[in-house]
Amino acid sequence: MDGLREISTAQRDEFRDNGHLMVRGLLSVAEVGVYRQLVVDAMKRQSRERRKSPERGIYGRAFGQMVNLWRGDEGVRQFVFSRRLGKVAADLLGVSNVRIYHDHALFKDAGGKATYWHQDQYYWPLDTADTITLAIALTDQSIEMGMFVFASGSHKNGTIIDPKLSSEPDSLYRKYIREHHFPLTCAAGMRAGDSSWHYGNTVHHTSANESDRRREMMSITYMADGARVAQPIHEGQVYELNNWLTGLPPGRLAASELNPLVL
Repeated sequence: MDGLREISTAQRDEFRDNGHLMVRGLLSVAEVGVYRQLVVDAMKRQSRERRKSPERGIYGRAFGQMVNLWRGDEGVRQFVFSRRLGKVAADLLGVSNVRIYHDHALFKDAGGKATYWHQDQYYWPLDTADTITLAIALTDQSIEMGMFVFASGSHKNGTIIDPKLSSEPDSLYRKYIREHHFPLTCAAGMRAGDSSWHYGNTVHHTSANESDRRREMMSITYMADGARVAQPIHEGQVYELNNWLTGLPPGRLAASELNPLVL
């Protein structure tokens, strides 16, 4: 993937104020066509999911998900380690370089349920809030297919409650959003190659896929270079530490073999 993409001062300021940003046309039609097929093929090869939908739990019912596809596919690796994507992440965070936390294929089948309101940062055993997630549309997507919905400005208060993707934290987040009058922002749709970016602490969810087509996105989470491992404070963070940071001890740089520099 050749060529860098400049982020304007206005885009950077919008991201830092709202906690999320849409960058249109980050990939060309030709590029997204190639990388979409690589992601689809890698998912088919690596998928071990054989259970029917009701058995998969909350995430499994909402998505066809696979993490760190780059480890098993050179083409996907080139996609995930793209300097174009990493440079946008670094520019939005205002840092000189970023590391990969993990990639995440997010495919939501027709009829896929909405996810609960949450903050990604809650799950990450890191000592920094300089984290950012990119979601690239691999196909044209209408609003009925399940867009991200963001509580604009909600990142500014840090990690606020202890969500565990269940109905109770969802209601707490809804109450929090109402009490603070955060505006809700949802894209009317995305074209293949469009990209959505949000801070790890931005409160968000994705709506249900009410269309008759699968919603296909590829997500990459980045952290600022220099981030260190924090002491896990709950089981979710222990899982993340062991799986995406190779069990590094607290205080160490979050720079395992799974977390390479991008730039």
